[in-house]
Amino acid sequence: MDSLGPVRRRLSLCLAALCLAAFAVPGPAPGAAGENPCEGPEAAALLCPDLRVGPAADLFVERGGGGYGYGGGTLLHAGNDIRSRGRGPMELRGLRYKRNWMRANQAIYRVGGGVTIFRTEAKLHFYSVGYEYGGSYWKVHDPLSMEIWSLGEDRQPLERVRKGPKVFYCFRDLERTRAMRRSPGHRVYPACSQDPGRQRVRLGTSVGWSDIYPSTYDRQWVNVSGLRGCFAFVMRVDPQNLLFESNERNNRSVRIVRLPYWDGPQHC
Repeated sequence: MDSLGPVRRRLSLCLAALCLAAFAVPGPAPGAAGENPCEGPEAAALLCPDLRVGPAADLFVERGGGGYGYGGGTLLHAGNDIRSRGRGPMELRGLRYKRNWMRANQAIYRVGGGVTIFRTEAKLHFYSVGYEYGGSYWKVHDPLSMEIWSLGEDRQPLERVRKGPKVFYCFRDLERTRAMRRSPGHRVYPACSQDPGRQRVRLGTSVGWSDIYPSTYDRQWVNVSGLRGCFAFVMRVDPQNLLFESNERNNRSVRIVRLPYWDGPQHC
């Protein structure tokens, strides 16, 4: 009996594992909270995005509305403007992992050319906004939150008291809202795909461009029933901090409103 047989077998397994490791195709670079490549030592070599959001716009009140199982109440509608203002675009690349869902990794372009793909916890969903708004699209899950906050003594947002129901948005080039360095003069990222059979999709917003939704669009509201007094209408982009940006401290906009809402000076 060969007493060295088990040793040889273990050695063969180890060599095989080393070979597999040597020839494995590298996946996305890891990304997690606290490991933002746009704030680390590699940041200078990356054209990182920077998302911002404009204040709530075109406000109006709908009473007894909501639909989609949300019931009635007093709904304060608002439009939003997700702005791309970094050195490079915000780009997500989705890969389907189950029916109607994709995992989304973030593509960050490099100074001098090339792109690095970073793993994120973001997801895409094939989501219906209803026939009135065009049907179903591949959209990003939770890139923006519409919220009503109470005000502290310093008239700054103190505590969230209500949150809107909308959690799915596209990233796209809808309107060029600022001419700046590396801002393309034409659309790079079109409207979101409506093909339910897609295995991969690419969504994004170019530097200097915005993805804008009017206040009349699907679920662009917060239920403010029963609220009286002065509050902050807060828009927060990337509220779960799933995406990598060069500046994570400018992701909020605030508009002070008096409830019940009316147009004109709010006297707050």
